[in-house]
Amino acid sequence: MRVATKDVTLTTAFASLYFALNLVQAATIGNPAISGPVQLRVADCLIVLAALLGWPVIAGVTVGGVLTNVYAFISPVDVVLGPIANLIAGTLVLLLRKRQLLACITAALPIGAIVGGGYLWWYFAPPDVFGLNVPAWIAMAISITLSSLLATAAIGYPLLKMLSRPGIKIPLKSRGLKVYD
Repeated sequence: MRVATKDVTLTTAFASLYFALNLVQAATIGNPAISGPVQLRVADCLIVLAALLGWPVIAGVTVGGVLTNVYAFISPVDVVLGPIANLIAGTLVLLLRKRQLLACITAALPIGAIVGGGYLWWYFAPPDVFGLNVPAWIAMAISITLSSLLATAAIGYPLLKMLSRPGIKIPLKSRGLKVYD
């Protein structure tokens, strides 16, 4: 399998951007904003760009997730499973790219299920979820899913719509990038 230099460059750019956005957010708001029980990783808005640019974005946000989780270290489980959640979320976005809003909403689900419901509740007390008395793993899954939904749908969807305009896509294609319609 031959990998194009442009794809490697785009992957590196997205990995760097994902990590840099998380670093800036952690520095300005605090580390729990990117790795706590109620986290809103603004950088997750980049995951939905897989609908436009495909596998380089998916690989980039996965590697960026590894870098972020090493920086904001909670456990080796987080370093492995958090990026896998990004990988699955990006893949779902790519598969659902013809229905962009659905893709952006769906991207939050594996992140909430894997990160919140899967393991984050082992390390943090669960947040209060609308006063409901639910098990810790469910509370954490709901919290992480809702915060991811903000990043992927409320921020990511408008970003994706803006970058999907012909005035943006045509120049990207003319520079040899694979752009999905």
